[in-house]
Amino acid sequence: MSFYKGERNRNAVLKISTTSLVKLLILNFLSKKDYYGNQLIETISKTFKDKWEPSPGMIYPLLRDLEEKGYIKGWWREPDKKTIRYYKITDQGLEYFKIIKKSYKSTLDDSLEMVNNILQEVYK
Repeated sequence: MSFYKGERNRNAVLKISTTSLVKLLILNFLSKKDYYGNQLIETISKTFKDKWEPSPGMIYPLLRDLEEKGYIKGWWREPDKKTIRYYKITDQGLEYFKIIKKSYKSTLDDSLEMVNNILQEVYK
């Protein structure tokens, strides 16, 4: 992910999309333990100090996509009822997580610097 002067970028301040950021967080949490969807929503909300939380309409398609790509594996707690679906990261998912974790680091650092510069300029 690069940003060049003169290039249009709707995520100019947060140089990473919200969807990419949530995917990074999902893989991060699943690299530590198994979760079900609503737990991930709550955990991500806590990460943002309850100032923002992803909607189910964002989380569940991401989980399905990650599962289809083999990065996570899901299972029903009660297969007959299909009420709570747990997820765990796969070995392939761990490798993918390492790659995006490394590649997003500089982008997140740049975004933080840009926000800090705005805060300094406007609220000095």
